[in-house]
Amino acid sequence: MILAEHLHANSEYSMVIEALQTSRLANGEAENSICPESFLSPRQDCKRRHGSNGTIATPYDENCTNEHMVGVSSRDATEDIDTNIQPDVVFKKARVQRELTLQDMYNQDSFDDDDEDDSDWEPMQKHFEIMKWFCTNCTMVNLDDVVHCDICGEHKESGILRHGFFASPSSQDGPTDVELEFKGKYKDLQSGVSFSNRCTAIGFDERMLLHSEVEMKPRPHPERPDRLRAIAAGLATAGIFPGRCHPISAREITREELKMVHSLEQIEAVDLSSQIHSSYFTPDTYANEHSARAARLAAGLCADLASTILSGRAKNGFALVRPPGHHAGVSQAMGFCLHNNAAVAALAALAAGAKKVLIVDWDVHHGNGTQEIFERNKSVLYISLHRHEGGRFYPGTGAANEVGIDGAEGYCVNVPWNRGGVGDNDYVFAFQNVVLPIASEFDPDFTIISAGFDAARGDPLGCCDVTPAGYAQMTHMLNALSGGKLLVILEGGYNLRSISSSATSVIKVLLGENPGCELGDSAPSKSGLVTVLEVLKIQMNFWPSLASCFTELQSLWEIYAAENKKKQIKKIRRADAPIWWKWGRKRLLYQIIKGHLRVRSRGVN
Repeated sequence: MILAEHLHANSEYSMVIEALQTSRLANGEAENSICPESFLSPRQDCKRRHGSNGTIATPYDENCTNEHMVGVSSRDATEDIDTNIQPDVVFKKARVQRELTLQDMYNQDSFDDDDEDDSDWEPMQKHFEIMKWFCTNCTMVNLDDVVHCDICGEHKESGILRHGFFASPSSQDGPTDVELEFKGKYKDLQSGVSFSNRCTAIGFDERMLLHSEVEMKPRPHPERPDRLRAIAAGLATAGIFPGRCHPISAREITREELKMVHSLEQIEAVDLSSQIHSSYFTPDTYANEHSARAARLAAGLCADLASTILSGRAKNGFALVRPPGHHAGVSQAMGFCLHNNAAVAALAALAAGAKKVLIVDWDVHHGNGTQEIFERNKSVLYISLHRHEGGRFYPGTGAANEVGIDGAEGYCVNVPWNRGGVGDNDYVFAFQNVVLPIASEFDPDFTIISAGFDAARGDPLGCCDVTPAGYAQMTHMLNALSGGKLLVILEGGYNLRSISSSATSVIKVLLGENPGCELGDSAPSKSGLVTVLEVLKIQMNFWPSLASCFTELQSLWEIYAAENKKKQIKKIRRADAPIWWKWGRKRLLYQIIKGHLRVRSRGVN
């Protein structure tokens, strides 16, 4: 259609090109100036994402035209530039620039004839180029004269991509060869892989870094290749990988394996993106010509890690992969996700001999794709802890009453937090009272963690408060299940410092290190307790072991409510009273108001 419009407007197009050349000579390429943007804090960014009317927003709200949607109408950037420009749009742009040029000429002609010396004259309209930089850590925009990010405090020349979370956030780090050293050692290890049944296996391939957004947007997409670079740099600096962990060779998942998870239409849509320079499945889910292969490599690594661990050739594993997968459903790619890596790994484990597989998803967003794939399957138990807020948080699914269908009720367990800012105490409390009791009764042969680190402290999308110690503690608790056969798969997480430190803490637990401080002694928040009680009330219908836990927590809630009521009454009684009442004729009233005396009604003992 664009080509047809181009031919139709061919007579106008030559005029447009001439006008563009004239305007560029006159204006000095002023159309390339950069416009300033407003600054958003993480909390403001989250508020912007939800919308003021409470509607659900995509996890990353950046404008994207429908002409880039895969399956609708996609545009290849390698086509001739003339066919990519709509003449009407270009003509309007040229006309505006021509008007500006004529206006400049008019201003020059408006001077008095006697004013012959105009060598120092400058046009009235100046084009100022506002310099800015995007924070490597959180992608937020900053003005060029700012050294530290206004949002996360990261230095403008941060070394986080070279050292991971070990890099100083407040100072510039010098150049280093850690990344090159990592690549060299990783390739050497891959060439001669020998597994021990006590080792931790790592799945990683550099080709997954080629998956990136091509379109220029107001700020970089949060799901970017730097996520893997930061984690890899942190592991390399810590001497964990390469070093203490063993890599597995990467392969692309086959179409036959993907058909067990996704529809043929979904698989073909992802494959089609390899023929297009830039495309979008949804406004927030991009693809380039390398994305389909990256998704197949990620899924293939997860499948092979699952079979490797289940066969006993490795103790456990960590899939350092992207694009993420838990939003990818049977027939749709969405939420940054193309293929569902956790679902592929679960089915690979079942094919390798496991009878029952547990998937625990602690990504801050509900894994709607994983739930859809297994909501009728009693061989896979899916447990998700996520922000929900009554369906207002992306993707809007994952309410506590979503428990599975068609005879598999109880095999979907959702712990939907009703607010942001949820931290370690609430997560560990939910693990102790919901996740572990149900998982122990299910008794899985293999455990998978959909490990999104976007609930981590400082994440610009999750806006929660889980620390690396919290993630380590949850990993340690799950490691006791299924004989230690545990696979951790990277999902979300968009603060590079947070995901680097959190992933390193998790892998240290996989290597057998102690998670550190105990977090189980701290009490949950009020909203956390309410959420856990809501989940227990529903799930105890399917898991009898939860009945005693529900009764105990119900008593705890009643005590909490009674104490809270007393505090409110005491607060009312302790209203301000004039101090002179204490010594005057109203001293009795003063004592009553201050709560020092209790007034009993007549006839009451």
